[in-house]
Amino acid sequence: MGMVGGGPGAFIGNVHRMAAAMDGEIELVCGAFSSDPTLSAEAGRQLFLPPDRVYPDFETMILTEKQLPEGNRMDFISIVTPNHLHFAPAKLALENGFDVVCDKPIAFSTSEAEELVQLVHKTGRLFCLTHNYTGYPMVRQAKALVRSGVLGTVRKVVVEYPQGWLATRIEATGQKQADWRTDPSKAGKAGCMGDIGTHAENLAEYITGLQIESVAADLTTFVEGRKLDDDGSVLMRFEGGAKGVLLASQISVGEENNLKIRVYGDKAGIEWCQTEPNTLLVKHEDRPIEMYRTGGNGLSPEATQATRLPAGHPEGYLEAFANLYKAFAVGCRNRAAGENFSIDFPTVEDGLRGMKFIDAVVESSAQNAAWVSV
Repeated sequence: MGMVGGGPGAFIGNVHRMAAAMDGEIELVCGAFSSDPTLSAEAGRQLFLPPDRVYPDFETMILTEKQLPEGNRMDFISIVTPNHLHFAPAKLALENGFDVVCDKPIAFSTSEAEELVQLVHKTGRLFCLTHNYTGYPMVRQAKALVRSGVLGTVRKVVVEYPQGWLATRIEATGQKQADWRTDPSKAGKAGCMGDIGTHAENLAEYITGLQIESVAADLTTFVEGRKLDDDGSVLMRFEGGAKGVLLASQISVGEENNLKIRVYGDKAGIEWCQTEPNTLLVKHEDRPIEMYRTGGNGLSPEATQATRLPAGHPEGYLEAFANLYKAFAVGCRNRAAGENFSIDFPTVEDGLRGMKFIDAVVESSAQNAAWVSV
């Protein structure tokens, strides 16, 4: 793996490095960790990389690594930069024969996402978008239950992602993570909805297997002086007739990362919460609530394969993240060997879905919550 971004002061870069290394499938061999060559070099020293594999920019890294013998050069890049810096390294990597892992949202705009979709199809490279919540065993179990018909026909989806860390204008204090996420020149046209609303959208579509067809959205910027939304409520219409509600907020005081989803069919309902990720509840009309536990009995093959530890040993965020990297590594290796493999990670198409969701939500809110097609 070669990494773009994730240098001094970054948050998610180190999460990616820990997740990628967890299963022993992936080794970090090079990086362009900052737009400042001095900071990139310092990050390389801290990560014990050879100085000649630490690059001043992603262009130099990709073009130089391409010249190295196969087996010595990097196999893929991991992009962990702010949103506006996703497209260029992804495009250059694909064009030069490298696979890509990219943080979400996939790009700064829908047109960039569409170009990446075309490039992936043209080059045949693998592209993983790190919607990491799909890697939790109980999320995999929820998806399996919906697919197997336990819930019956899906009628209602309620997904919420409240945070409280942007309840005040901390971007004005120089806080790095808040600064770029509230800057439309770096984050894009949406703030809260682009940052965490897309996680909720992806989780709803992943578990139900249904695509969102249209939305009616109300976005608000509560903190005075902020340039992007920090709160939003979205009504959703899914294919097949299901209806949904999506709430995303970064001004919900006291909340951490309280992502929760409930799906109701005509036979049963399910409930999962990220702050208690090892438990999945199944609710029936005529009998007590069932509880599935990570590592427990009666789980689907997908949930079992995503589990590392015996029941009662909690697994969490890093393990879920690592499941995406592990699946991606297996896919890269099997593809290189000409073997069949399943793509058990979010793809470039999921990234395009997220960008179209952002577009529709922003357009709807600008039209006083009018219904807009995704």
